[in-house]
Amino acid sequence: MKADKASVMRLLKTAAGQIEGVMKMVEEDRYCLDISNQIMAAEKVLQRANRKVVTAHMNGCVMEARTDEEREEKIEEMIKLLEKIM
Repeated sequence: MKADKASVMRLLKTAAGQIEGVMKMVEEDRYCLDISNQIMAAEKVLQRANRKVVTAHMNGCVMEARTDEEREEKIEEMIKLLEKIM
C-alpha cells in the first residue's frame, strides 16, 4: 500500500470509534436522527480514508506501471473501482 499508513489508520480508528458509539446509541434506543447523523459521520471518515488509499494507488501503482499493458491493467482496475463508487 502506497498511502500514508499512519494517516489511514488514524482515520480508520476514528471510524471504528464512531461505529462503536452508534452501536451504543442503538442499544440505548436513542433518537433515530441522532443515530443517522453519527452513521453519516462515520461514512465520511471512511470515505476520506478510501480517498487517501485510492489517490496513493493512482499516484503510485498506476503511475509506476512499467509497461503499457501493465498501465492499461491498472487503469481498468480503477475504472471498475469507480463504477462501484458511483
